[in-house]
Amino acid sequence: MNTDQLILNAKVYNSYYKRFETANVAVKEGRFLYVGPLGAETFVAAEIIDAKGQYLVPGLIDIHLHIESTMITPETFSYGILQHGVTTIVPEPHEMANVFGVEGVHEMIRASRDCQVDMFYAIPSSVPATPLETTGGSIEISDIDELMETQRMICLGEVMNFVDVIRDPGGKSNRILQHVRSRYPGLVIEGHTPKLLDLDLHQLIYAGIDSDHTHQSIEGLTARIAAGMFIEIQEKSMTPEVVDYLIGHPVSEHFCFVTDDVMTDSLVQTGHLDHLVRKAIAMGMTPEDAVYAATFTPARRMKLDDRGVVAPNKTADYLLLSDLDSFAIEAVYKRGLQVYDRKQPQSQVVREPQFPAHFYKSVQLEPLAEVDFSVPSELPDGSYGARVMMVNNVSTFTEEKHVEARVKDGLLQWQETGCGLIATFERYGKNGNRAYGLIGGDTIKRGAVATTYSHDNHNLLVVGHNAADMVLAANTVIAEQGGFCVVCDGEVLALLALPVGGILTEAPLVETAELVLALRTAMESLGYNHYNPIMSISTHSLPVSPALKITDHGLIDVGAGKVVPLLFPLGKA
Repeated sequence: MNTDQLILNAKVYNSYYKRFETANVAVKEGRFLYVGPLGAETFVAAEIIDAKGQYLVPGLIDIHLHIESTMITPETFSYGILQHGVTTIVPEPHEMANVFGVEGVHEMIRASRDCQVDMFYAIPSSVPATPLETTGGSIEISDIDELMETQRMICLGEVMNFVDVIRDPGGKSNRILQHVRSRYPGLVIEGHTPKLLDLDLHQLIYAGIDSDHTHQSIEGLTARIAAGMFIEIQEKSMTPEVVDYLIGHPVSEHFCFVTDDVMTDSLVQTGHLDHLVRKAIAMGMTPEDAVYAATFTPARRMKLDDRGVVAPNKTADYLLLSDLDSFAIEAVYKRGLQVYDRKQPQSQVVREPQFPAHFYKSVQLEPLAEVDFSVPSELPDGSYGARVMMVNNVSTFTEEKHVEARVKDGLLQWQETGCGLIATFERYGKNGNRAYGLIGGDTIKRGAVATTYSHDNHNLLVVGHNAADMVLAANTVIAEQGGFCVVCDGEVLALLALPVGGILTEAPLVETAELVLALRTAMESLGYNHYNPIMSISTHSLPVSPALKITDHGLIDVGAGKVVPLLFPLGKA
């Protein structure tokens, strides 16, 4: 029997029994033909690979991520994750959609069409995430219909405004959910349900949202699984107690691993989905169960029944591992063709420009001055209570704290509070909105950071401790048409230019990783204490992530879903 490829002497992972079996594998026309004891005496193969006892597992599948989180293009992203065994992903381009609307989605898909990794896209459902922010674009029901008709969309991306779903039956989120459930009844609907329990949680599930990828606790995890939710475990949820629960309870069909947001330096230095598999094994999960959660269950969740398994008629995406416990990847194959060899890695070929010309001109802001970091107040001179966004070093969630602050001559004397200043400026040229707040906790203690990479509206966000540094950081980002800049004492310590929509670079993977590492190091040198300072500061403007955030509309009480004042009468918050 003629085949394209024959792999001999491999320890093949059987997903249906969650075990490894010594076998030979035949591949024909990009699909597995045979897995079993028969070998060269039966098959005539164009290519024969002697696995020499290496482990053969399905290509890894990541069903919840945002390419824009790496701040690189789909092509560069594909090049990077193939080296880590990821062969299929379901990206949701809601960052680019917030900048350019449905055009941003189309252009991200177009930019990924020649990628070796299979990319099945999620339709951004929450653009903007809430009505409490200004974005460059939006996704409406008509855009969803257009995307379903013209593109390869596999699910409705995370429905983020849980407050809207619960409290506003006629709101945009519920209109989208009702439309999708009636017109596309088989479409998977992804969720974003941080900390919700009991009736609130069940209302979201009743509305059709049956997955969650946010930070999990044991209480939340058990409540979600008991109510029929599928759980997508990202690294920040891999606490000892959560992993022990996943190991000790029969829930393997109800969860998978996902990455959500991975910084470029972490991608190069640590890995991608393979890192989570490796970490799960190190924390006590069997390799068989860890592989299952990165291949079989994510494929089933997204109805990708042609992959995630080494079995006849399944897509021949697979990895060869020299060691199972350390998940040491020697080679990666896509549809039976080798796309990565650890011993002979390929260099990246970079194309630019990859996007339309106007994608490089999205920051419509004039240079700022020190007066722009004076906080005006209409309140009479005197002392007031002030809300402070407190950064937490183990989460992107923040907390609200109150301090005493003084107003003098129509200005908040924020420098006297011991807190930093956080400010955001609408950058699309729509309304000129700006808002101010106080910030403390595990953030920078001096200098300034400015960025247009601020979830999900991607307006200009600036955090700092003196106006001069904040001006330099902000104007450097504006001049670059977007990016990330760290400043201290009048000196630029780190700069990452992001000229594509203010959120992406077309620089090569390794070069970008070095710049991101320098950015992280500079933020830490200013006192930022967080496992991921870049993602932490970027989510200060995400009004669906608890508890106190900021947009160009003002400070947002996320739980209440409303704008709250920075200042209030003492003792009357």
